[in-house]
Amino acid sequence: MTVLITGANGFLGRHLVAALQERGERVRALVLPTEDATWLRARDVAVSVGDIRCAESLREPLRGVAGVFHLAGMMGVWRPLADYRAVNVAGTENVCRAALAAGVSRLVHVSSWRVYGTGLMQPAHESCPPRPLYEPYSLTKVEGEQVVRRMILQDGLPAVITRPDTFFGPGDWLHFGRLADRLRAGKGLIIGSGRNAIPLVYVTDVVQGLLLALDHGRAVGQTYNVTNDQTITQEGFLRAIAEEVGAKPPRVHLPYRALFAAALAAEGIAGLGGYRYRPFLTRLSVTLFGDNNQHAIDRARQELGFVPRVSLREGVRLSADWYREQRPSASASPSRVADIPTKHADTA
Repeated sequence: MTVLITGANGFLGRHLVAALQERGERVRALVLPTEDATWLRARDVAVSVGDIRCAESLREPLRGVAGVFHLAGMMGVWRPLADYRAVNVAGTENVCRAALAAGVSRLVHVSSWRVYGTGLMQPAHESCPPRPLYEPYSLTKVEGEQVVRRMILQDGLPAVITRPDTFFGPGDWLHFGRLADRLRAGKGLIIGSGRNAIPLVYVTDVVQGLLLALDHGRAVGQTYNVTNDQTITQEGFLRAIAEEVGAKPPRVHLPYRALFAAALAAEGIAGLGGYRYRPFLTRLSVTLFGDNNQHAIDRARQELGFVPRVSLREGVRLSADWYREQRPSASASPSRVADIPTKHADTA
């Protein structure tokens, strides 16, 4: 089978490429004209240049493709809502329409747990109505899902929607690497009490969920949470990272509400500056680590046979092994070799 991945050059994409190649699939990657595709070409991935914002550029990359993983999206950059919509909504529609025209048999759309909002009192199921934080990433992930769902119903798009939790693992500089750097520098802090559950999943478990969504016959038209339903608290996660990278655990607690208000103010000030400067604090980061967020995987377990294989504590150990390879000066408990020594970080 020939499989196309949008966003293949990112953190999740690289792990997905490795898994697909391991099972013998022919992998094609859609990359932007400005992207460095050296890693992909070194792995004998067929590289196609295009931009999901330009529908015409998708026609040739999708020729002869049976399956599509749509990972590409805008996240973690300080840009206005219109820019996010151009990628996460209009770009998603372009990919879906090109997939329909090419006659693909399955499209797996990677959304986000952010569609549920934050601070839910119990684990969110797929039937929970969306209530995203009013900020560009969360809003456009909901809108992107609406595009896919509409095309499933109206156009017969053979698509599956997946909602991963925040994933981490080897190659993750956005979350794990940044936290480890801060802890080693003595700048770690805890938002609120630290006893809140944070939504995490090891990257290879996300890959497992995406492959099941590609393969399973009854998955078309469905939406699945893809996460580890094992609970880990904010403080427990930070302490585990500190232990593995030889840093002191964080002891400073800052109040959640004050930080959320500061993030809102910082975003407002940065917005007045024409989005030239990223705010020092954002509501996305405050709610990720400081709020209580859990998501249920009953549907994925029952319908896809999805079972998380890597415990969150083991995931921290594996991630720390990779981190120490990239930061040789980092001391820690006895070193082990990481499963996938990826050097690039990104997220979908």
